Amino acid sequence: MPEWQPAPYKEYRWIVADPQLLGGKLAIRGTRLSVSLILECLAGGMSLEELDEAFDRAFPHEALPEVLKVASELTDSFHVAA
Repeated sequence: MPEWQPAPYKEYRWIVADPQLLGGKLAIRGTRLSVSLILECLAGGMSLEELDEAFDRAFPHEALPEVLKVASELTDSFHVAA
């Protein structure tokens, strides 16, 4: 039986969205870290070195540009509540 892999989000390499991982929240591939958690840490002033310390070096620095890009996409979209 092949090993389970989370579903990629759009065409991103590092961002995944799968109901079996963090309830479908956007997450960083190969981790249990959500995109929103990383953004919250960065917004709070944490450096990449502090992220490494806080999460046992689980956050791949190569994912940072995609984390910021997906955040930009989501904040630029319109959500209409009826």
